[in-house]
Amino acid sequence: MLIGYMRVSKADGSQVLDLQKDALLNAGVEANSHYEDYASGTLDERPGLTACLKSLRERDTLVIWKLDRLGRNLQHLINIVYELQTRNVGLKVLTGQGANIDTTTSAGRIIFGIFAALAEYERELISERTKAGLTAARARGRKGGRKHKMTVAKLRLAQAAMGKPETNITELCEELGITRQTLYRHVGPQGDLRHDAQKLLEQKRG
Repeated sequence: MLIGYMRVSKADGSQVLDLQKDALLNAGVEANSHYEDYASGTLDERPGLTACLKSLRERDTLVIWKLDRLGRNLQHLINIVYELQTRNVGLKVLTGQGANIDTTTSAGRIIFGIFAALAEYERELISERTKAGLTAARARGRKGGRKHKMTVAKLRLAQAAMGKPETNITELCEELGITRQTLYRHVGPQGDLRHDAQKLLEQKRG
């Protein structure tokens, strides 16, 4: 089944979805399978995208107009593509720089695999940077002591790591300097943000 997602950056009517909607319809995505957002690409909360991702089932294909409609930044885009791959969901980009991405074709699956490799590479870099930071801190005499509270940076690292079968929760908590209780108050087992995480992000935006 084809599922379409659309986004424009302004909710005041100065931008409309007509172009994207027509492109999705021409690609065979039925109108009742369209999800949309009127929000900046940098916003964390996009209810249309959340609902769209939840609706996808194995062997479905997510269809978008351009890559920049989907991810709020490169890392977010890579994470979404990696999630789609693990769920056996396809991705098809209709135009722009990513127009050669179509995982219903063999060539598209190769490109899709590159995204997955980039996501894995980024997770390894995060782990290495965190460990290097801890080593540097210990070298300066900061050893053990009281666990630090969750920060936005730690939250993003935790969100990227959670839900991956290779993640060791104990090691993750040690690397971030937080307790298991703090971790699970903010991030669910699949990387979903919980109430405390939403409050933290709201305070940061405020």
